[in-house]
Amino acid sequence: MASKPVLLMQSGVSMVNAAMNTQLVLDRFRVKRIVFSGIAGGVDPSLSIGDVVVPSDWAQYLEVSFARKTDKGWVPPEPVDAIAPPNYGMMFPRGVRVGNAKQPWDRHYRLAVDPGLLDLAKKVASEVKLKRCVDATASNCLAHDPRIVVGGTGVSAGVFADNAEFRDYLFGAWKANVLDMESAAVAQVAYANAVPAIVFRSLSDLAGGDAGANQMDTFMTLASVNSADVVGAFVAALPD
Repeated sequence: MASKPVLLMQSGVSMVNAAMNTQLVLDRFRVKRIVFSGIAGGVDPSLSIGDVVVPSDWAQYLEVSFARKTDKGWVPPEPVDAIAPPNYGMMFPRGVRVGNAKQPWDRHYRLAVDPGLLDLAKKVASEVKLKRCVDATASNCLAHDPRIVVGGTGVSAGVFADNAEFRDYLFGAWKANVLDMESAAVAQVAYANAVPAIVFRSLSDLAGGDAGANQMDTFMTLASVNSADVVGAFVAALPD
């Protein structure tokens, strides 16, 4: 791809598939970096369908403790870290414990993408024009020009989220801009193996924030094309 040696694969939907297949690739090939791409649900109200988001870190929002309900309120089964995001009812975020060859095991609420790759994404973002339509004859064109947003937090869990109330919670508690079902797992595997990684996600829906029904089926193809276009430009800009 763009004169760069690329091993292209599908992760499969879900956290487990993404983690399993990322590790399989790292075990069998000499991988210098991971560039992950796909569609997502928008959480930040300022984002729109078709936008491509490149978060600076990823979190697993359902890595939680389920608390016990008592007369005094929710009582989680373990102490809650001061840096933990606020709970959603009985669900108290507890982070993930992971380390690598360079870093000791620790509890992480967010795992950062590679800062060098993120800086390159910022440069590439100004050079790519995203599409409003898959083709000129498409009936489901966007009424707005989509944009590329680099930075912020992405969140993942094994959930197809389409709930406005929970979307508001993720934006307020986690400061999330997008959610999906794989990326945080890839970020964790990349961290555990000390391999640089970055994630590109294009919005196919608003995770419950849509005025009507969920629009993933309508805009999935357009979102995929926009994400792929940005990834193509990013790979072309990578150093040899």
